[in-house]
Amino acid sequence: MSNPYILGGAMLPHAPQFFTQPETEDKATIAEVQKVAKTIGDGLKALKPDVWIVIGNDHAQQFFANVAPPFTLHVGGVGRGQFAGRDFKFNIASEISFALVKDFYRAGFDPAFTSTAEIDYALGIPMTHLGIGDAPVLPIYVNAYLPPQPTMERCYAFGQALARGLASIGVRAVIVASGGMSHFPGTDNYSNPALAFDKSVLEPLKEGRLKTLLGYNEKTLDDTGNIELRCWAVAAGALGERKPDIVQLNPSWHHNYASLGWYTPVQGAADLPHYPQIAPELQALTSALFNMANDRASRDAHFADPEGYADRYHLEGAHRKLLIDFDAPGIVAAGVHPLLIFLVRMNVERERGKK
Repeated sequence: MSNPYILGGAMLPHAPQFFTQPETEDKATIAEVQKVAKTIGDGLKALKPDVWIVIGNDHAQQFFANVAPPFTLHVGGVGRGQFAGRDFKFNIASEISFALVKDFYRAGFDPAFTSTAEIDYALGIPMTHLGIGDAPVLPIYVNAYLPPQPTMERCYAFGQALARGLASIGVRAVIVASGGMSHFPGTDNYSNPALAFDKSVLEPLKEGRLKTLLGYNEKTLDDTGNIELRCWAVAAGALGERKPDIVQLNPSWHHNYASLGWYTPVQGAADLPHYPQIAPELQALTSALFNMANDRASRDAHFADPEGYADRYHLEGAHRKLLIDFDAPGIVAAGVHPLLIFLVRMNVERERGKK
């Protein structure tokens, strides 16, 4: 079940070409990416979050040669940066950030925190496209480029801890992951993004199966130019298994721009599983059926005297009638574990078949 404090989220690209727009770029592709980001941003703003949590990676600009923590939270009052003639300035939710750092420590994670890290294009571009404006933000930096990087499993677990931390302090958030898909900056493979692989990654995500991101190990991420999917894994851990409202893939000659958005309000009730836990109010009926499933004498007693068998378990009202009538569909609909009904009927049919 999704955490109700995670209202929604996004996974968006951050290629510098969105702002620099050199002649090598298809302007129509850039426009399509910006358009879908605005749609997602409008949907997320309608959820009225207390904070926007934006997860991005450092591009060898701030942490690379100094210190490279796997995860870093911004705790400064204002986040600033510049890129391609644009100035970034965002309000940092520092109190929330400090509270989450403390919660992470209690949960067994040891993220770094910074008051001075800049908002580079990995954060500034998607935040601009979404139209976050003056809303409180909490930037989280993930070490994606400098080995050894955190595993996808650790990133996902970090996202889960983030969601639990938000719930513990009662803060409602949207989660934005910046990065991807495949690209190889600074290498001879820059013009060969792994389009077929990226499409295969997106297919289960379209169905809400975000845990599939855990299946990609360090070598696969490196081979396909998808090391930034670590940011996606953090967001996936926070979002849980949730089907996106929109998925768009815009390939270019050097990047595969993937845009995903979750902005439908979280439903209050989860779908009922096929095999539910035993509800307290069904305990007596469950006990009666359990004994029928596993003891021939109980089966015989029920079919010889249904009223008397129901009396043994002090059953009354609707539950009593369900047992007396042995209304299998009605019993399952009431929330009783269906395997009990299956076993009772299987044994009865087997025993009667011997006669």
